[in-house]
Formats: sequence, structure tokens, C-alpha cells
Amino acid sequence: MKRFSLLARFLTFRKELATLWQAFVSSETPVHLKALMLLVPAYLLSPIDLIPDVIPLLGWVDDFIVVPLLVSLIVRMLPQKAPVYRDAAGNKVIDGTYRRR
Repeated sequence: MKRFSLLARFLTFRKELATLWQAFVSSETPVHLKALMLLVPAYLLSPIDLIPDVIPLLGWVDDFIVVPLLVSLIVRMLPQKAPVYRDAAGNKVIDGTYRRR
């Protein structure tokens, strides 16, 4: 069983945020995914939360859980370019079986 590490999750979250920013400024990212990306700061700024922020500590806990989950979900939804290889003759070959895990 893999042990949960808060530091590892934080570092992953930082990488995912950088990936989201790069995807947001890229012209190749679909508009619907850019709209989903805007939901993350909208959720943080919105007065409507799962647990209201006026409840001490519990109001912030849902932000610390929901926002990283939203970011991870959107990063998984981003399209990836398929790897391009060269065959023996030097022609470009696109790997059609490539899938995100």
C-alpha cells in the first residue's frame, strides 16, 4: 500500500498548477477546458462553499481538498501530443496506441 505524503502531494500540485497555466495560455487547448480552469479561482473566491468559511478551520479544509482535486481532474483531461518516432528510413511515425495513464 502506498503511503500518503503531504509533501509529495504538494509538489505534485505545484507541477499541476504550472501545467494548467501553460495549457491556459496555449492556443491549442480547447475552450471548454479553459472554461473549466477558470472554475478553480472562481470556487476559491465564491462565497458559496461546501462548508462555509465562517466555520473556523472546517471552512478552509474543503478548499484544501476540493481545489487540488479540481486541478488534478482538469490536468488529466488535457490533451497530450502523441509521441513521434522515426522509422529506419527516417520517416515520421506517430504512435497511435499512446494513452495517458
